[in-house]
Amino acid sequence: MASRGKPAERSVPRLYLVTPQDPSGVAELLSQALDAADIAAVLVRLPGGEESQKVSHLKALAGAVQDKGAALLLDGRPDLAARTGADGAHLDGVDHFKAALSILKPERIAGCGGLASRHDAMVVGEAGADYVMFGEPSSAGVRPALDAVSERVAWWAELFEIPCVGFAGSLDEVEPLAAAGADFVALGDCVFADSRGCAAAVADAARRLGTAGAPV
Repeated sequence: MASRGKPAERSVPRLYLVTPQDPSGVAELLSQALDAADIAAVLVRLPGGEESQKVSHLKALAGAVQDKGAALLLDGRPDLAARTGADGAHLDGVDHFKAALSILKPERIAGCGGLASRHDAMVVGEAGADYVMFGEPSSAGVRPALDAVSERVAWWAELFEIPCVGFAGSLDEVEPLAAAGADFVALGDCVFADSRGCAAAVADAARRLGTAGAPV
């Protein structure tokens, strides 16, 4: 994992969507969102229930996502990613990430979040992570403060080549995370539950990204 010294002029970050746990209506919402803005990747949080239900949910989303050029990633299921043609998986923590590498690599994307420390982030980077994510909610829905997430993003962006995803808990966090140096800004429930509709919220986020690309 090489040090990079990020250039003064960098490209505008791209959006990364995280679907709701409830699968109801997600396919249509995603289709609208993907038409509204440039989306780099979609992380699918799979519903509970039988394995067949999970596969059916994925099949319903795959066309909408991959046909628009976005990567389809599964939350915590590298085995299912390999079996269903998804582009990769997002793993939570160092141990889960390392256990998934032999399943995902080299054909598929292996991303990692749930990184409790700088050391954990460097460990997965050295192990071959395609990206690291900072600021996502825990299983209990708790997130670090924005200042802490921005600090971690800025540290990573300054030193390392591997892309960094900053998770925004609201649209107001998009610009600070982009300005801190995130290569991608992740958005979840805040856009899928937006009263204006998911497409309008995603378009709003994209506009904010476009004005936040100046280096700090």
